[in-house]
Amino acid sequence: MRVLIAGSSGFIGSALAPALRHGGHEVLRLVRRAPVGTDERGWDPPAGRIDSGALDGVHAVINLCGRPLAPARWSAAHKQLIRDSRLEPTEVLAAAVAERGVPLLINASGAGFYGDTGETVVDESSGQGTGFLAELCRDWEAMTHPASDAGARVVRLRTGPVLAREGGLLGVLRVAFKAVLGARFGDGRQYLPWIHLDDLVAAIRFALEDDQLTGPVNLCAPNPARNAEFTRELGRALGRPTPWVAPAFVLRGLLGQQAEEMLVFGQRAKPAALLRREFPFRYPELPDALAAACA
Repeated sequence: MRVLIAGSSGFIGSALAPALRHGGHEVLRLVRRAPVGTDERGWDPPAGRIDSGALDGVHAVINLCGRPLAPARWSAAHKQLIRDSRLEPTEVLAAAVAERGVPLLINASGAGFYGDTGETVVDESSGQGTGFLAELCRDWEAMTHPASDAGARVVRLRTGPVLAREGGLLGVLRVAFKAVLGARFGDGRQYLPWIHLDDLVAAIRFALEDDQLTGPVNLCAPNPARNAEFTRELGRALGRPTPWVAPAFVLRGLLGQQAEEMLVFGQRAKPAALLRREFPFRYPELPDALAAACA
């Protein structure tokens, strides 16, 4: 298949593009500068522009665009930047997919769609939660509707925190844990819908090739972990003790809504859509995923 990727230079895209090429797909990359390679096509999302011919012969568009949620504090201005970095590219690509008759759009979203689920297990049939991230994901996914209305198969990837040797969640936590500053957040009972990068990349390729997979798809391992368990297992994988607790009220005082939604809230999410299609997880268990990511 000829696949056009937006966000190919990011954390996920830089792993996905070579994996798709290795699997026999032709990969084209959307870039926001003048194209220099034969595999590059130019675009300008704020201006609503894509180079003429960028979608010629394209069988699928994969949109991974989005400014990182951390570590910058969520001021009103920064939250608007977070929204614009997701909604603008999605709006442009969904319209282009609809106009050019591209049969497939795979679009990023997040497990934050569900808000704070507490002990309740949620899957793709569950409703939207509350909070900034839930509203962001709702609006983000809504931007794909022109593509689905035009008859394209649309897959909306509700991704959880990603475990990898470089970048992702561990890129933020590894330094603190190695300095023996690894801490449980709040009471530690909130769930983390984690996924290893290898499984995430494989699941996107699976979505590309399985025409029965459509709509929201939770990209998380089958066994979400409580924060206390995750902290303990990460400390074990790094060979560091984890004696500390970061109280929820301290986190809220330092980071406000950002701490509430990213550290204190949790989603007990299950990848029901992938399990129904018998997707083979390489790392379904947290200790194995952390051992691989910290090796």
